[in-house]
Amino acid sequence: MQTSFIPDLPDEFPCLSVFLGFILAFGAAKIDMSNVAIVFGALGVGIGFGLQNIFNNLISGLILAFERPVQVGDVIQISSINIMGEVKDIGIRASTVRTFDGAEVIVPNGNLISNEMSNRTLSDSRRRQEILVGVAYGTDTNRVLEILNKVVHENEMALNEPSPLILFTGFGDSSLDFRVLFWTSFENGFVAKSEVGVAIDTALKKAGVTIPFPQRDLHIIPDDEKSKIVDQMKTK
Repeated sequence: MQTSFIPDLPDEFPCLSVFLGFILAFGAAKIDMSNVAIVFGALGVGIGFGLQNIFNNLISGLILAFERPVQVGDVIQISSINIMGEVKDIGIRASTVRTFDGAEVIVPNGNLISNEMSNRTLSDSRRRQEILVGVAYGTDTNRVLEILNKVVHENEMALNEPSPLILFTGFGDSSLDFRVLFWTSFENGFVAKSEVGVAIDTALKKAGVTIPFPQRDLHIIPDDEKSKIVDQMKTK
C-alpha cells in the first residue's frame, strides 16, 4: 500500500495542504529552497506594493465606520477631484457620491480621509446666502435698508434664526453699496437666493430707486492741445 508523505489535515485547511505539497515536491526535485525563498520574497514585495492602495482604502473604510465624519445623505465637496454631491453609499473600500448633475462617482475611501473634504450637512444644514446691491448716489440709504429688510423677512425660505443682516458697505465707483445676508436650509439655498434677488429688484423699482450702470468719465483732448502737451513735456 502506497504511503503519502503529506500528512492528513482537516478539511478547513485545503490551502495549507497544497502549500505542503509544493514544498515536498520541490524537495523531491532537489530544488534549492533559498532560490525559491528569493522568488517568493520578491513576489511578496510586488504584491505588497500593489495592494497598498487597497489596504489604505480598507483602513479608511473602518475609520469612516467608527468616527462617522461622513454619513449617507450628507452633501460633501471633495476638492482633490472637484466634485460635490450627496453620499449614497459608504462601502468598506469605496463610497458612492451622486453629483447634482446626476452622475454617480465611486470615490475610494482614502480620498475621504486623507484629502481635504467639506461636509456641508454634517451637523447643521443651514447655509448663509449673500446678495450684493448697489443703488444710485443721492438715494436715501435708510429707505433702502428698510426695503431690503422687508423683502428678506417676507420670503418664507429665509430663516428668522439666525436673523437676516442688512448692511451698508460703502461708497462704490458708481453706486451706494449694500450687503444682504440671510440664512436658509441647504436644499432651498439656490431657490431662496433667486427669489429674494428678484423681489429686491421689484421692490426697488416700485420705490423709484435706481440701480445704476457702471460709469466712467472720458476726457477727449483735441489735437492742438495734444501738441501743446507734447511740447511742454519736451521742454522739461
